[in-house]
Amino acid sequence: MRMPKIIPSVMAKNQTELNSQLKNLTSITKHIHLDIVDKNFANNKVMQFPFRLKRNFQYSAHLMIKDPLTWIKKNKSRIQFPIPQLESLKDPQAYLTYIKQTKKPAALAILPSTKINQIKPYIKELDYLLILTVKPGFYGSKFIPKRLDIIKKVKSLSPKLKIIIDGHMNPKTIKLANKAGADHFIVGSYLNSQETNKQKKLALKKLKQILN
Repeated sequence: MRMPKIIPSVMAKNQTELNSQLKNLTSITKHIHLDIVDKNFANNKVMQFPFRLKRNFQYSAHLMIKDPLTWIKKNKSRIQFPIPQLESLKDPQAYLTYIKQTKKPAALAILPSTKINQIKPYIKELDYLLILTVKPGFYGSKFIPKRLDIIKKVKSLSPKLKIIIDGHMNPKTIKLANKAGADHFIVGSYLNSQETNKQKKLALKKLKQILN
């Protein structure tokens, strides 16, 4: 039985921005999805400073960077759930072997342009697969609905695999992603566009009602 989960994302360029976003989410969620982006992977640069994290959250980190394995080794004590891009790993199999040794979930993310055959050799070893439904690096990028078609194909190869959809999730698109069989949903610009905590809570409640 699927138990859909909505996870707010954070994308900050300095500690002040990060503190503000985390504060705004304190009463809304216990799990934060950090977007880590360098200009080598996407045309943006976020979370590229010696950031400090509040201890009252659990953190996943979507690593859209050139050398994710080095980053994970440096930050593994404070990030519970790293998600590197398949395309940036020099040796995906070596990464999977390493991450299993750390007892953390085995997860990979794939770009909208990545074909299923590229992820197929690793499917059986994954606990989670993050499917980007936008071009990476910025909030509010255009949603690519055809990317949802890959969900059933991937799950036919590994039925227990959990699918995370990341990219332009709002009441309309999250309904499509849920219907396609996704398990977790990363929400960024839709929540961040809400001005007050009360509005954020109402927006999150609306999304949860769609999934129920």
